[in-house]
Amino acid sequence: MAHRSGRHFLQIPGPTNVPDRILKAIDAATIDHRGPDFARMTREILDGLKPIFKTSGPVVIYPASGTGAWEAALVNALSPGDRVLMYETGQFAVLWRGLAQRLGFEVDFLPGDWRRGADPDAIEERLAGDAGHRIKAVCVVHNETSTGVTSRVADIRRAIDRADHPALFMVDTISSLACIDYRHDEWGVDVTVAGSQKGLMLPPGLSFNAIGTKALEASRTAASPKSYWDWEGMRDANENGFFPYTPATNLLYGLKESISMLEEEGLDNVFSRHARLAGATRRAVAAWGLEMRALDPREYSNSLTAVMMPDGHDADAFRRVVLERFDMSLGNGLGKVAGRLFRIGHLGDFNDLMLAATLAGIEMGLGLAGVPHEKGGVDAAMDYLAKGDAGEAGEAARASA
Repeated sequence: MAHRSGRHFLQIPGPTNVPDRILKAIDAATIDHRGPDFARMTREILDGLKPIFKTSGPVVIYPASGTGAWEAALVNALSPGDRVLMYETGQFAVLWRGLAQRLGFEVDFLPGDWRRGADPDAIEERLAGDAGHRIKAVCVVHNETSTGVTSRVADIRRAIDRADHPALFMVDTISSLACIDYRHDEWGVDVTVAGSQKGLMLPPGLSFNAIGTKALEASRTAASPKSYWDWEGMRDANENGFFPYTPATNLLYGLKESISMLEEEGLDNVFSRHARLAGATRRAVAAWGLEMRALDPREYSNSLTAVMMPDGHDADAFRRVVLERFDMSLGNGLGKVAGRLFRIGHLGDFNDLMLAATLAGIEMGLGLAGVPHEKGGVDAAMDYLAKGDAGEAGEAARASA
């Protein structure tokens, strides 16, 4: 293959670009994972993760993808045959449902249109009708990576409370953690699921469960088979800074650096940066005359934007043009929106100029692929970015209106 100058633009919604600081941290000699230096590092990492999840409770780390963290959440807190309430927000909600069913849980799946987040009123109604409390857990994807829709977790917590239902509340934050404001303790979440390859800026390979007191109590009587995913064994080993099996040592080096980078920027500044980049992207899409998948401004994702293609045009054909001409990868449509949309990732280690280049590649690609659109999307985004905090404040006001 001929050499392509410059860097590849990885603008899918995860895995994200891994910053040099993290790559350098990972590229260190592996140490004894039973030695004192490793134990000190583990304790520092576990303490550093808590402010990111906004919890005072334990966080456990698995050498796994986010799918493993889904399974860990379910098998530790539930027993075979338990009923779980889930909401169809997109492809990842569908996949979590399928995993739960294969594990032997009964899933009550509230239908959605893949354009809106989980409906708190529908969840409240279903729980209020469950007089016998057969539903043992409510599982929601916070940021649906397939659609660019963010569910209102705090509102769902209030809906569960209004129904006066004892179900556990489990939330997938795989594409929202360290990108979008999230509050495990304040929002009454019992288990938070996360992964390493998005807002934490790492390669794939680590996953997480943040565990509340109520979930820990449920785990003491839960009868689902588990070994690798067992919270108790993990937490017992973590007390001394170790793991019950061989950990992903070099990814933990990277995680330690990721935590440092987030601390240096400040989480509120991280969220503000993501909101600014998302606002600029949405203005570009509007200027192009294209339609976003998300419909409710309260639920626009700050991690990614999913853009619908005009009728008769194939999103994957457009993505191929962008990849071949500009060496840029955009996210494909998943599940029932395959071929109908493309996804722009604007999360992780990402800044204004990187976004401007991304949007320029998309605008040029739309023209080359013959996709009907208006010009001026890049200009609209740059105008917004140039306003800095003033533009961002206006975006927040519009979202809350």
